[in-house]
Amino acid sequence: MESRIAKAIHLSSSPVALSWSDQKPEGAMQFSEGKWGCVMWLAASAAKGKTAVADRKTFGCVGGGVGLGFGNQYLRFPGGEEGFCHFLSSGNAVRPGGAELAENIKPFMTRESHENFLNGERYIQNPEGVRKFIDALPMTEIPAAYVVFRPLAEVEMSCGKPQAVIFFVNPDQLSALTVLANYARGDNENAIIPYAAGCQTIGIYPYREAASARPRAVVGLTDLSARLYVRKQLGDPHLMTFTAPFALFLEMERNVPGSFLERHTWLALLG
Repeated sequence: MESRIAKAIHLSSSPVALSWSDQKPEGAMQFSEGKWGCVMWLAASAAKGKTAVADRKTFGCVGGGVGLGFGNQYLRFPGGEEGFCHFLSSGNAVRPGGAELAENIKPFMTRESHENFLNGERYIQNPEGVRKFIDALPMTEIPAAYVVFRPLAEVEMSCGKPQAVIFFVNPDQLSALTVLANYARGDNENAIIPYAAGCQTIGIYPYREAASARPRAVVGLTDLSARLYVRKQLGDPHLMTFTAPFALFLEMERNVPGSFLERHTWLALLG
């Protein structure tokens, strides 16, 4: 499936289709069971042309399992939800038994992840705030075995519609997609930026939007850790994600002809 949008904004990488499937595509990239990895690597691999998948045993990290719609995987974090609440905030060294737990799991962690477990990523002020963050997430259990990332050009509609289309974009392209998402809606809030992990802004938040009568796009890669990982994969420090539920993507595709994308202001930004 070709994209008018990708051509009009001069996208440097492929739009990525995210689909649910009970079949694993032949030759797809997949993390090994039990091995750590960032879901954003899978999406970035698809942007570079390679199909990638994850299932309930190969989502890379607990946040990724949540982000892809495999339920509340924070329950499986070392120390359970309490361990995660401290990890994302003030660290496990400050809670009873946290230092001992950190020592027990040290052989299975990288130096950086162990230090974060002990002292916290400090992305939320305190563990109570992380609890509220978890409660606010649109937790999802998808009705399929796999989440599949593939280049949009390889999607065949006869095999089923994607859940969403992900664009890796620079600030100008992000601006254009935000304008296009609002272009024919008659209101002003058709792209949102939730506070969430990078994978959650391409997964469970677009899933939630897809279920609504007027789905909105979701802007992501405000996750600082994910930004580091994607920079290493795609080589551009300025990228953000813009994820459109598939119905919105088709609406935006239809609206490219005759829009601002053919006018001098946008063409001037393209240089």
